[in-house]
Amino acid sequence: MKWLQLLSANFRKEYIELKRYLPNTIALIFTFYIIFLAAFFGIMFIGDPASFDMNVQYSIVSVAFWSLTMMTMNFIGHSVVTEATRGTLEQICMSPMGVWRIMLTRIIGQFGLQSVVMVILLFAAMLTSGQWLNLNPMTTVPIIVITMISMAGVSFLIAGLAIIVKQIEAFLQIFQFVLMALVFVPLTAAPFLAFAPFVKGVNMVRTVMIEDLTLTQLPLADYAVLILNSLVYFIVGLFVFHRCEKVAMKKGLLGQY
Repeated sequence: MKWLQLLSANFRKEYIELKRYLPNTIALIFTFYIIFLAAFFGIMFIGDPASFDMNVQYSIVSVAFWSLTMMTMNFIGHSVVTEATRGTLEQICMSPMGVWRIMLTRIIGQFGLQSVVMVILLFAAMLTSGQWLNLNPMTTVPIIVITMISMAGVSFLIAGLAIIVKQIEAFLQIFQFVLMALVFVPLTAAPFLAFAPFVKGVNMVRTVMIEDLTLTQLPLADYAVLILNSLVYFIVGLFVFHRCEKVAMKKGLLGQY
């Protein structure tokens, strides 16, 4: 029951902030849409006409997932920096629910809201390009939810760093380009990226949307790799976050900025 109350409270918090700062939310969607347009016109003018449709579909899914992964994985880090700036980070850490539970429910709420943003971006990109993908929620949603677990793990890693050093904006700016590379590079070109967080899930969803597949048509080995990858990154991320939290408490960094 406490988990549900915590999740409900943090979901409302994230929704209120998105609604209150609506111009920023709209600008965010518009920015990713502009990035898609740049990719689309680049493919149109210098791409191979024989593979035009496939390249456009690939770009639509990649840009949408880049937006989702960037906003989700950077979220807790930004949240920690914001709380430290406001002087409320130490109060959150004193909560009986524990700071990691609060941050986890926040990221779940943020992920749900950003998924709506991703869907809006997908439809805008498909409408612009005339290339319609197979969204198939019964197939894509379970894969995305499992992929989100690894995103949360990396987000906890970044949050652990933020608790200690506070200022990580420069790192997050660089990190968004790393995420872009991970999302856009296909696994066929770099199979070792299957060990990176979320890449396997994005590749599976992209395959489903472009090739119009169902859950049963994907190899069981893909599911095994995806689940194992997500669990490993989540456990490691949570462990590192707890260690960083203890270091910050020992050095008295929670109340400082």
